[in-house]
Amino acid sequence: MIRRPPRSTLFPYTTLFRSPHYNHGNYIVRLGNLVKWLGEQAESLGVEIYPGCAASEILLHEDGSVKGIATNDVGIAKDGSPKATFQRGMELHGKCTIFAEGCHGHLAKQLYKRFSLRKDCESQSYGIGIKELWEVLPEKHHPGRIEHTIGWPLDFKTYGGSFLYHLNEGSAPLIAVGLVVGLDYENPFMNPFREFQRFKHHPSVKQIFEGGTRIAYGARALNEGGIQSIPKLTFPGGCLIGCSPGFMNVPKIKGTHNAMKSGSLAAESVFECIVDKNFNSPTVGIEPKTYEERLRSSWVWAELKSIRNIRPSFHSIFGLYGGVAYSAFQMVFRGVEPWTLSHGLPDSHRLKPASQSKPIDYPKPDGKISFDLLTSVALTGTNHESDQPPHLTLKDDSVPVKQNLEIYDGPEQRF
Repeated sequence: MIRRPPRSTLFPYTTLFRSPHYNHGNYIVRLGNLVKWLGEQAESLGVEIYPGCAASEILLHEDGSVKGIATNDVGIAKDGSPKATFQRGMELHGKCTIFAEGCHGHLAKQLYKRFSLRKDCESQSYGIGIKELWEVLPEKHHPGRIEHTIGWPLDFKTYGGSFLYHLNEGSAPLIAVGLVVGLDYENPFMNPFREFQRFKHHPSVKQIFEGGTRIAYGARALNEGGIQSIPKLTFPGGCLIGCSPGFMNVPKIKGTHNAMKSGSLAAESVFECIVDKNFNSPTVGIEPKTYEERLRSSWVWAELKSIRNIRPSFHSIFGLYGGVAYSAFQMVFRGVEPWTLSHGLPDSHRLKPASQSKPIDYPKPDGKISFDLLTSVALTGTNHESDQPPHLTLKDDSVPVKQNLEIYDGPEQRF
């Protein structure tokens, strides 16, 4: 699984000081392989894992504390009626329920509201990461090399950057390439997917993939708010860990290490509460209050605090240039500055009306280096039945037409 540490890291703005993208001594590991291995270790210790089951509902005790979760029913037709394959979901109860949904989880959003977990933090800021896996020609493959860029093809007011990892898995010359775009961009005509396809046509990037074959595609949302946007982490009956509250190191585009550490710290706190005979919980569900204290005393919080001002520094009138300048300042002082910059407006409030924005003319995909969206989705490995219920529900059916389309020209068709 882990074969070779990075041999070189290329980044255009790395000069005198160590860049946040400094990767020497780290290892390139595919998360899918790591999770599979961790699952095997957990099951060998007696942990039950239910793959393919989504937590769909929060269960509560009569005193309002969290009791557990219920998984979703399966085998339901589009009209809501049970099919021949119908199977009722399960209820899973626990003394303390640990939520690790990832970015913008639907249960976490309910917890935020029920327990007012976000009253003392800023709005979360989001990004979208788009990624492809390529098999390239052997002579273009340099195992252990990592490349990062910022700027083009994005405009100077849009936060984002690329990554390119030369994997070393022994069987084939594989490269993972992707683009991350902050979702606080101003132009509603921006299309992150097509920006990524355009990125691959840069001369220094295109030559890497010429003659190669794209074998996989995927995308995911990212929490980019940092410590300014981390909510209260505990509540009666449970806590939040991982990328759900948002522990990603944004400049590094890495958060798995912080997510795993938060899980370990939460487990220690929950276990401490359960075995302590002198611990008296005011509610049936246990609230592991020492978890947040442990996290704030750990290297996770120190790491996030040191880079807290980099992401919001890109919100100045100087955009990319101001952010790069401040990032250089941060490399010197390592986040010891006595101030903390604010993200300001929520992402959605930064979007300008279509009438105030310039449409973007994207080049057509060539089918060799760049591709259309439908062709790409076919490589994601996701499967949906034609008659299954929609997994997204509009709270107000008038918003897509009256606001999104009339004012912003329907940006949801592009992000």
